[in-house]
Amino acid sequence: MKVTRLRKKHKKLIGSRVVKTGVAVFLTSLICQWLNWPAVFAVITAIVTIEPTVNDSIKKGMIRFPASAIGSAYAVFFIFLFGNSPLTYTAAAVLTIITCSKLNLHAGLLVATLTSVAMIEVIHDHYLISFFIRLGTTSIGLLVSTAVNMFVLPPNYTSRILTNIDVAMDKTSEELRAIAKDILFQTQDCAERVRVQETFTQLKRRLDITDKLIQYQQSEAKYHRLSMERKQELLDEEENLATLRLINYHIGNLIHTPFDEITWTNDQSSRIVIAIQALADTMENPDSFRIHQHRQYINKLTDKFWQSKQEEQFINKENPVAFFNPEIIILYELLSIYHLVEHLLNTNGELTEQEVEKNLKNR
Repeated sequence: MKVTRLRKKHKKLIGSRVVKTGVAVFLTSLICQWLNWPAVFAVITAIVTIEPTVNDSIKKGMIRFPASAIGSAYAVFFIFLFGNSPLTYTAAAVLTIITCSKLNLHAGLLVATLTSVAMIEVIHDHYLISFFIRLGTTSIGLLVSTAVNMFVLPPNYTSRILTNIDVAMDKTSEELRAIAKDILFQTQDCAERVRVQETFTQLKRRLDITDKLIQYQQSEAKYHRLSMERKQELLDEEENLATLRLINYHIGNLIHTPFDEITWTNDQSSRIVIAIQALADTMENPDSFRIHQHRQYINKLTDKFWQSKQEEQFINKENPVAFFNPEIIILYELLSIYHLVEHLLNTNGELTEQEVEKNLKNR
């Protein structure tokens, strides 16, 4: 496995989604102008159909079309019955919402309701023709926005995924240093714990977002063929994220360990802290990872773990469950993290093309 560090870049003033929305709105309104159809409904549809992925645009477009047809039908029907009146607005909106909800057309509910009530202002006669024109403008908005999403600045989340993984590793390093500080001074600083807990929560949220971005990128692979190198990178990113989640889980266990109950001497605590700081340095700067040095720390922690376990079992012969004291918990969690970091940073060679394809099919 290989971790790629990506240096942070300045945020763009205008993102690709904004550009694509502008292009979709322009093309949609231009086509409607050529056909002499009202552009407002097509533009509304085009705006909401620019989704994070082409796949989402197509899926939600297939929901929004029938939803808009329902909204248009109610608008035409109630204008025919009651004309332009408060009752028409109310009935069209309420029945559009109810019908779309019953038919599980939730993705199209909002746009269907908005366009339903908007149609009431522009329909005065030729109700059937107005209905089919509405379907036509909806189709134009859906097709144009989907095409723009596919061919104009195709969604690419690689940079954001790598940046998020980079930041997650830095935040993990920050958490480990805070834990080392608590162990060294054997304290239970409430203010510091709150800060570490906030960092832990933010990190979990970032990992969730990154997971979503990877799903988006995998979805895009259906419409934009990826090179074998990019497929390999995507598999690495997904595996790196899974490993970071596990590391985050073990750090969560460490955060809730009562450090003020530790019975280690200052010298023993200092040795554990050195091991944690080495781990933090590795997370912050993966290029400094050296497997030989890493294994030395693992061996030392393993020896200390078994020693502490035997000592506690000897002390608590009558209550074997009690040997899970803070020292053993800390050593166990650190060994788990050391194992995961080695898995994260130790490159064992690239997968073959057949192996990459097999992994993609199994996911």
